[in-house]
Amino acid sequence: MILLDFEEPIGKLNEQLEKAIEIGEESGVDMSKTIEDLKNKIKETRKEIYSNLTPWQRVQVSRHPERPYTLDYIKHITGGEFIELHGDRGVKDDKAMVGGFGSVDGKTYMFIGQQKGYDTKSRRYRNFGMANPEGYRKALRLMKLAEKFNKPIVTLIDTPGAYPGLEAEERGQGEAIARNIYEMFRLKVPVVCIIIGEGASGGAIGIGVGDKVFMLENTWYSVISPESCSSILWRSWEYKEKAADALKLTSEDMLSNGLIDGIIKEPLGGAHVDRDAVFKEVKKTIIKEVKELEKTDPYERIRLREEKYLKIGVYNE
Repeated sequence: MILLDFEEPIGKLNEQLEKAIEIGEESGVDMSKTIEDLKNKIKETRKEIYSNLTPWQRVQVSRHPERPYTLDYIKHITGGEFIELHGDRGVKDDKAMVGGFGSVDGKTYMFIGQQKGYDTKSRRYRNFGMANPEGYRKALRLMKLAEKFNKPIVTLIDTPGAYPGLEAEERGQGEAIARNIYEMFRLKVPVVCIIIGEGASGGAIGIGVGDKVFMLENTWYSVISPESCSSILWRSWEYKEKAADALKLTSEDMLSNGLIDGIIKEPLGGAHVDRDAVFKEVKKTIIKEVKELEKTDPYERIRLREEKYLKIGVYNE
């Protein structure tokens, strides 16, 4: 398992555990008590570390290379009953944005989300989870298809931002994201959005307008990444930790400010530590929320959705 820099104490204990196991196997000495004590110490240390994470450390956890991505969630939630759909019917099929129909306990959903890669080759293939305009237009096409067949929509958000390249701007990146925001307000089917990793800027909000918005515990959601914020304000990335704290981008901050509807708990140590557990929690949330949303008249859902977003940023002195 890959450990982050602040998890160094856990790494040292893991080394001691491995050595104790090795000694027991090679010498025949009973090391069971030592091994058990070390396992308990590792658990306690992990609990202590993860109960006091800073905003920047949560950002690091959200980017952990072993963290599950969109297709991992879809595959496990649907049990493999998923048909991926491709292309925006205009330019190309954007590999950073995936989507299609999937079945969960006999009910069909439209799943849409950004997909990152697992190694250098696949990261380039997926453009590091940064979609071009075609990706957002593909997402909108799939949303409209779901609406046509009266199927609920689930979006899984995990992106460092929409692709900022010149060619993306030439093909209308801003317009594509704005169009998605506009159209998502008017969808007649239930829409549930879940941030499973990074939720950065327009790249996230382009598929992030929903009746219900949830964040996994160790994720972040903000108009800008800490590094970019630091480079703008201080002309250096060295202040990224300070920027992360000032941006109030953690799930707890988002919930306290009324920007999301709930937090989905992660296993101790992050989603990558126990994937099955987090898949189970996300699946349970999707089924529960969609079931509740379907009880409401479609036009009332649209009204409530609009009201929900119009309240954001409004306060009384």
